[in-house]
Amino acid sequence: MNSNRRIFRDRRGTIGIEAAIVLIAFVVVASAVAYVIINMGFYAAQKSKETIGRGVDSASSSLELDGSVIGRVNKTGVCVEYLIIPVRLSVGKSQVDLSNQTVMISVFANNFTLADIYIGELEHEVKNEYEEKYGNYIRGEDPQLEDVIKFLNGTFREEGRLKDVAVSVVYNDDGDSVLELNEKAFIVIQLNSTGHTLKSYDVFKVEIKPGTGAALTIVRQVPPGLLNESYVDLG
Repeated sequence: MNSNRRIFRDRRGTIGIEAAIVLIAFVVVASAVAYVIINMGFYAAQKSKETIGRGVDSASSSLELDGSVIGRVNKTGVCVEYLIIPVRLSVGKSQVDLSNQTVMISVFANNFTLADIYIGELEHEVKNEYEEKYGNYIRGEDPQLEDVIKFLNGTFREEGRLKDVAVSVVYNDDGDSVLELNEKAFIVIQLNSTGHTLKSYDVFKVEIKPGTGAALTIVRQVPPGLLNESYVDLG
């Protein structure tokens, strides 16, 4: 009888050890599963955050207006043939590349559409390509906008008429074509005043599409009473 009791006690001890092993195994498996689930949750949350961030970046422009749009009237006082648009970085943006490979500028009006007339940042891309003519009109850093207009007028012509082009001029820059914090850029657009005219009461739209983010869209109307070779505030 004593031997039977010992066997029974041994069995109870064995069963207890087996139960403990099974319990430990369950705990380990449950911990591993919980770890995987938590990691999947963190991964999904991170991906959702990145997707939302990309969506916000795509929906908002990297550029914003930094003042009034200015128009310059032609010699006869009939139409606006130059547009000057001041821009800067939008809040929360660190930089925007203004090279002609990343930026598109289009102009839309009642009687014409210009899909992409941007040729690049003036003091680097454009200057390098038209260096001889550039020196005839512009000297030193931070060129005056009137000199920029003279350069465009004297350089970009087609069969004696002005050619549709757009350039950017970055001020307070550090020697590159990238618009950064504390820098300001002017987009200068030259229009062919023979075929692409902006006369009094004409409504036009300019779209500036940088490499990232949505396009900066500007809609304005040309006021009446244009004076020859004057500058007019378009708002």
